[in-house]
This record gives sequence, C-alpha cells and structure tokens, in this order.
Amino acid sequence: MAAAPILPGGVAILCTICINIQHMYVLAPAPTLYGRHFLTVDDFSAGELGALLRLAAYLKGRRTAEQSSVLPGKTLAMLFEKPSLRTRVSFEVAMTQLGGHVIFADGQEFLIGTRESPEDAARALSRYADAIVIRTHAHEPLQRFADAATVPVINGLSAAAHPSQALADLLTMQERFGSLQGLTIAFVGDAKNNVAASLAEAAVLAGATMHFGSPPSHRPSEHFLAKLKAMGKPHGGDARAFCSAVRAVRGADVIYTDVWTSMGEEASTERNRAVLSPFRVTEELFIHAAGHAIFMHCLPAHRGEEVTASVIDGPRSVVFDQAENRMHSQKALLVALMTTLKGFPV
Repeated sequence: MAAAPILPGGVAILCTICINIQHMYVLAPAPTLYGRHFLTVDDFSAGELGALLRLAAYLKGRRTAEQSSVLPGKTLAMLFEKPSLRTRVSFEVAMTQLGGHVIFADGQEFLIGTRESPEDAARALSRYADAIVIRTHAHEPLQRFADAATVPVINGLSAAAHPSQALADLLTMQERFGSLQGLTIAFVGDAKNNVAASLAEAAVLAGATMHFGSPPSHRPSEHFLAKLKAMGKPHGGDARAFCSAVRAVRGADVIYTDVWTSMGEEASTERNRAVLSPFRVTEELFIHAAGHAIFMHCLPAHRGEEVTASVIDGPRSVVFDQAENRMHSQKALLVALMTTLKGFPV
C-alpha cells in the first residue's frame, strides 16, 4: 500500500476497499501524546491541539458501534473532589463508547494530599488504571500526583485550569466557523477564572484573538496577558483586556461567559454580583458583536445573572453543542493518550 498522506498536525488517514466496504483508519495525531499528561492547555503544542481537534471531528462523524474496539480492556479511573455533571458523564460515556471501563470515586473517597499523599495515591492507582481523570481544588497537589503517576493524568478541573473544556470549546467554534485562525473571542465577566485561562491559552495557540471584558478586580494579570501574547505570536494569536464589556465584544465572533462565583468561593457571591453586573451578557451587548456572533457558556448557567435567558436560550446560543462536544473532544484525548494509534478501524 502506498504511504498515507499526512495532514497538517500529523493526522494521517488510510482508506482501503475490501469487499466493497470502505474502512477508515486514523493514525496518531502526534505519537508523542501517548502516555502524556494533560493538566493545562500548554502541555500540548499548537500542532498537537489541532490534531486532537481533527481526530475529535473524525470520531464524532463515525457511528458509535464502529468505535467500541478502540480501548477494549482499558480502565479509566475518575477521582472527583468537586461536583460534576458534564465532565463526569462526558468522560464516562466517551470511555464506554470506546470499549473501555470506568471506575468513579467522589468526595471523601479520594482527597488528594489529605487522606494520603498525592505521590502514594498516584503510584498505587497507576498499577490499576490505564489513565486517570482528576477534578479537584488546588492545582499543586494535582501536579504532584501527575509527577508521580506512570499513566496519563487528565485535569478534569482545578482552580488553575479546565483544559478539557477548552478542547470542546475550540471544537464547537471550528464546527461553526470552519477555522479558528483570525477569530475574535470575547470572554466577559470573571476573566481570572480557570475556564477563561484555559480557553485563552487554547485560542491564541489556534491563531485567534482573545478579548477579556471585566472590572479591574477580575482582570487577568499582566503576567498572564504577556504569556498569552508570547504563546500566540508564532500562530497569529493575541490577547487584550478591557474594562468595558462593549469594547471587549466589539466586532467579536464569539461572546463567552461563565458563572460569576466558582464552586468553593460562595462567600464572594454578593461582592461579585455588585462588581460584575455591568458585564452581564444581554441582547443589547450582542449588538456590538459581529452579526454572525455566537454565545458560549461552559454551564451550569445562572439565567438573569451572568447572562439573560433571551441570550442563552436564543438562536445564537451554542451552549448545548459545547456540552455534547465535551464527549467527542475527550474521546480524541483518551484515544491519543492511551493508544499508540498506529492504525485501527473505527
């Protein structure tokens, strides 16, 4: 057979005809992803992220029955210290549809750095599972856990980052616009939170421009803005911060927001409402965005707080496409981290 064409980012697709049936084979988006951790977006290069998105789109287009032989006999351990709906279910369904098995532990069953050291837990669980997803509070114990683990560790959310959400966000934008290069994404509200940070890193690596709209109290640090500019420069990406919601969304292709108070920070609820109310996403704010602009939110949402019901439930909202794409993008992540992908039928 002739050598397979290699697409940008390293994805190769082989097609063969056998008894009038076309079999599709997907080769590794990047062989170096096998066995690696995914704790923050910048653990992967721009090319690797692009390849994962192409693999996610490919898997999304295949019938579920065709994917059940991808990860047979593999076990994914999921350790969640924080509540979850979309993260838990999307990872569980993704792993199950790929033919694998899931073990879930929550709350008091697993406390990184409390019940036992992150290092001891990681070394033990690496003997049982083929990959581990952790949803936790502080990022530092998660990093210690990953440093000691001998299987891939995926950040399902920490105080510092939410990289699996960012993958789904980019997949959703790519579906809507065809290309991420040159898009302007406006994140309005609490621009210092983990979702904003991971989205911004992924966006600039993809060649998009990130606008933050927030009061000074919720503005990204100058250090982080400088990091984003440096990350994005080779790819045409950029980042800017504004103290005006209107300036942030002017001409934007995407308006994105998140809850104003994250889990575990409920003591700040009233203060956040007071300072962030001018940054609520409304129909009036949307007037300043591009005519084709879409609305995104990682959910759960508080209608009437960070976004009005008319926006999140309106025709420009793609929030449930985002929610579905968690499963597809995480399938690609699991396949890339847990297999060598030298060639398999799906």
